[in-house]
Amino acid sequence: MPRQYTRHFHVRHYECDPYNHLNNVNYVRYMQEAALDASADVGWPTQRYMESGCGWFVRETEIEYLRPIGQGQTVGVTTWMEDVRRVRSQRRYEFKVEGSDDLAARANTEWVYLDMEKQMPLPVPDDIIQAYMPEGAPGASRQRNHFPKLPEQPKDVYTARHHVAWRDLDMMGHMNNANYLEYFEDATSQAGNKYGWPVTRLLKMGRAMVLRKMHVQYLQPALINDEIEVTTWFSHAEHIRARRHFTMHRISDHALLAQATSLWVSFDLNAQRPIAMPDGYVEDFAANGSPES
Repeated sequence: MPRQYTRHFHVRHYECDPYNHLNNVNYVRYMQEAALDASADVGWPTQRYMESGCGWFVRETEIEYLRPIGQGQTVGVTTWMEDVRRVRSQRRYEFKVEGSDDLAARANTEWVYLDMEKQMPLPVPDDIIQAYMPEGAPGASRQRNHFPKLPEQPKDVYTARHHVAWRDLDMMGHMNNANYLEYFEDATSQAGNKYGWPVTRLLKMGRAMVLRKMHVQYLQPALINDEIEVTTWFSHAEHIRARRHFTMHRISDHALLAQATSLWVSFDLNAQRPIAMPDGYVEDFAANGSPES
């Protein structure tokens, strides 16, 4: 049985969005903090990895948002190493608001163990496996949801450009994993502006498009001063939901840094329940829709 670790977070007002809910990106930040603390709890703090010259690189993050978490609430993030497959490990996370047994969110990350200098994968050492799994690695684990093939982009795909700033970087000098989601979220908002559906228009109607699922694949790190381009388009819009997809490229060499796919749900903010998308919404976004949908 893998060791489990729970980290509690008190949701602060500046971590919330205009709906007074914990911002989607901050779930991932909580996951990062919980994973680092869980590692330290088994004897592998960040400093020990740095001294060894090896460490973990997140390859994929998948998160499902089940219930909103509000400002002032305390949420426990329970995490554990699900399995080890040679150079990879899958870590699971469960979010529960204090006082409730219902899951607010669940997530998993696929980590690759690397030689940091050579940036080459290495087999996970036995002593690390033993630290996380004192009773030994499980013989079987849950099926991985491998990153899907993204649908074809339309001609009117939406693009936004950014420069990677100092504030975006983590301890390795790479853009922090959570910041990729910030840029994807920003591209979604900007696309809404272009096609006549800014967030403010939805808010006046008591509506929102809320994120239900996000699956990100990280391929190469974005570095300081990189100019990056985020591309987004949607597919499979039907009644209350639509899928939105993203790619992120570095402008200088057009290297694909990351890609993502997401599921968004139309939501009635007053009734706090899903509702059909507003009249004309899908039609107004038609040019940004995949030919495959």
